Amino acid sequence: MAGLLHLLRRNALVAVIVLAQWPLSMALSRWLNPYYLQIIVYIGINVILAVSLNLINGITGQFSLGHAGFMALGAYVSAAFTLSLGASVAGTTELLVALLIGGFGAAVAGVLVGVPSLRLRGDYLAIVTLGFGEIIRVLILNTNAVGGARGLTGIAPLAGFGSVYGCAVVCVVMLWRLVHSTKGSAFAAIREDEIAAAAMGVDTTRYKVIAFTIGAFWAGVAGGLFAHFIGYIHTNSFTFLKSIEIVVMVVLGGAGSISGAILAAAALTVLPELLRFGAEYRMIIYSLLLIVMMLTRPTGLLGNRELTWRSWKPGTAH
Repeated sequence: MAGLLHLLRRNALVAVIVLAQWPLSMALSRWLNPYYLQIIVYIGINVILAVSLNLINGITGQFSLGHAGFMALGAYVSAAFTLSLGASVAGTTELLVALLIGGFGAAVAGVLVGVPSLRLRGDYLAIVTLGFGEIIRVLILNTNAVGGARGLTGIAPLAGFGSVYGCAVVCVVMLWRLVHSTKGSAFAAIREDEIAAAAMGVDTTRYKVIAFTIGAFWAGVAGGLFAHFIGYIHTNSFTFLKSIEIVVMVVLGGAGSISGAILAAAALTVLPELLRFGAEYRMIIYSLLLIVMMLTRPTGLLGNRELTWRSWKPGTAH
């Protein structure tokens, strides 16, 4: 009984945090400059992408370069769903259904790619996932039913601060609990030594597929939020460079650290905007800052550590 009450309290706290996003969203939409609101929303989307890829690359120790492909699938599938509803699209319910459909579409693709390819390791897996991402992008680019080279327009702008950060909170809490469960121990064992993990009875292929599927689902949700925030999507938003950007967030934050991925996602979303004062040198400065960061902190901002309440207490060892 005590365990049930504890579970209800934990889930109630998450529900309160998620529901609090909507009144906060209305206040920000009214008082905040649209430019700053857009940056804040992009931070939330990138947090979902970075944390979900961190499950695959950082926590399970695989090397996926196809996250933009899953994001694209989620974006186009969810957008196609809401467009099929026509004028009946009204708000939150339709958006949530669209996000679930987009997420499950990406998850199915994750299973289809993961089952045959996750027997591979390292560079070979990276090449397969990179190829998958490019195949998805080229297929969409040549499919007129979803806009083709023109892109997909007329998407209802249903997403905003509330929906993005509500999903981000659910994503972070879900993956945090997963990582700190018995399944999380299996993921970590695969990362540290896959052969030893298999020898100890861990079904390595099964757990890698689970990580890949969950990561793909949340990438699809992030894609759906992106599509329903800007109202227009094109394959140029889901190129190989987007996958690299998400990988950089994971590496910079510290592979295996959820809180590190969150910090890096926020930093790498804001940094290009802060460097707009020197437009011609912006990407050079951005690249140099990343190089300096990785030279001085090769394990990332947090390594494999997490920011917790205990770590903030004075006198606590880090």
